[in-house]
Amino acid sequence: MKNLGPWWIRLPLLFFIIFGLTEFFIDSGDKPAFLDQPIVALFLGFIILLLVGIELILASIENVMFQTLSEEAKERYLASKEQGFEWAWGKRMYKKLLGSKPIEAEGEIILDHNYDGIRELDNKLPPWWVYMFYATIIFGVVYLVRFHIFNDYDQDTEYLTEMTLAEAEIEEYKKNAKDLVDVNTVELLTDASDIAAGKAVFETNCVACHMADGGGGIGPNLTDQNWILGGDIKSVFNTISEGGRDGKGMIAWKQSLKPVEMAQVASYVLNFQGTTPANPKAPEGDIIVNPHMDVEGAPAVDSAMIEVEVDTLEFIKTIDEEGTVIE
Repeated sequence: MKNLGPWWIRLPLLFFIIFGLTEFFIDSGDKPAFLDQPIVALFLGFIILLLVGIELILASIENVMFQTLSEEAKERYLASKEQGFEWAWGKRMYKKLLGSKPIEAEGEIILDHNYDGIRELDNKLPPWWVYMFYATIIFGVVYLVRFHIFNDYDQDTEYLTEMTLAEAEIEEYKKNAKDLVDVNTVELLTDASDIAAGKAVFETNCVACHMADGGGGIGPNLTDQNWILGGDIKSVFNTISEGGRDGKGMIAWKQSLKPVEMAQVASYVLNFQGTTPANPKAPEGDIIVNPHMDVEGAPAVDSAMIEVEVDTLEFIKTIDEEGTVIE
């Protein structure tokens, strides 16, 4: 029996193979399976005891059988264990691919050339090198036929294809990476989880100025149709991010809130439209119909158009020098 390695190598190797298979087949999320599920840790502990027990049993059997051998057989057995493991097939393939002659057979390939006592051997190229050379020839022929005869794709086409695929992957990534959102890409969030997260952010940071029901206090009323800096999702997001008007209004929250949190709280704020607060503050700013609000029978309205119309009405309603209102 040849020595397959010491027990202190075999035992950890077998254990880590079993451990790796356990982690591969058991879905435990981000945590290791033995931490997520105590039964797995118990199983791995049992495996350790089992492997140690098997090693002890094998050592005992080997010792008992060794004692039954004759002195000559014991010597042969010990000699075979000293040889260790040998991969005979691999060794033969290595010699075949190397293709060199042993020192004892160098007389068969020695040449007549003699340079001051230095003799030359007629060694052939190693088979592994010859096989690789043939492989490059085959590759070159296939490449020539494919790209220069049948005119398959060229480098420009490959580059454009790779760039198109990369752009598609980036767009797909942006859909799931909410923290990459900015004022140009933000969209109204409608998922219940996003609205709940926005509510939590609002109740933590915004109720002091806008009240829990959005009726307004220090800050403006969020339930009416009047907006100071715009009432669409992009405008609200920008106001939260950059803050209110210079010298007055709320601070910029971009240093305190993540982009996804600002998108969530902006979407939550727009849900106040049409609600009735307990103590509503007087309207401030211009009337801007929320384009995200679903009003039965009402056509879609462009908020920018509403602002222009309001400004035009204010301009037409002027007062002449005598105090007469001209409409």
